[in-house]
Amino acid sequence: MTAVELEFNFDTAKSFVQEVMERSDQNLLACYQCRRCASGCPVGEETGYVTPDRLIRMLVLGDRESALNNDLVWKCVSCYTCGTRCPNEIQTARVTETLKKISKETHQKPLSPKVAHFHSTFVSSALRWGRLNEIEFINFYEIKNTLTDLKNFRFKAIFSEMIAQGQVGLNMLRRKRLHFGFQSAKGRKEIKRLYQRAKTKQRG
Repeated sequence: MTAVELEFNFDTAKSFVQEVMERSDQNLLACYQCRRCASGCPVGEETGYVTPDRLIRMLVLGDRESALNNDLVWKCVSCYTCGTRCPNEIQTARVTETLKKISKETHQKPLSPKVAHFHSTFVSSALRWGRLNEIEFINFYEIKNTLTDLKNFRFKAIFSEMIAQGQVGLNMLRRKRLHFGFQSAKGRKEIKRLYQRAKTKQRG
């Protein structure tokens, strides 16, 4: 896929990149486009022309629209290979997580609803119990996916998802990897407090 031309937006560049840097705790201005991150990205073939270096360039140039609406933000697997290879230790995975949050806060439609559902369901379950409970998580996650497919009349997709998840569930049962109990962590109240503190800091 041919990369699109990026344009510098003076009005939004400084404020947007500053916001992302503060929220992700990454110094994006240290990127000098060596592309070592791009050569090691395991999802590079799935994200078209948008590689970690390209995403950082979008942010530095103030291209908010492209930075929030690209496949890398939603398909990044947070393996941190980019940060390991980066000579300035920029962890693009933290940047993509920040952009997911900004996208949700500004009510933008995600390019990958399933990833957005996974993200929100995981966070909700972890906050409620202090850890992930598989049964609760998979049920709420699949309910969200089903509602999205129903709105778009994708009945075949619903059926295919039910078959696929049923097979996954059976395989997990055979390997004794599916837990039916609701386990909680001792420090879940502290996790909630830290989460609320982080949200308050972001609003400020």
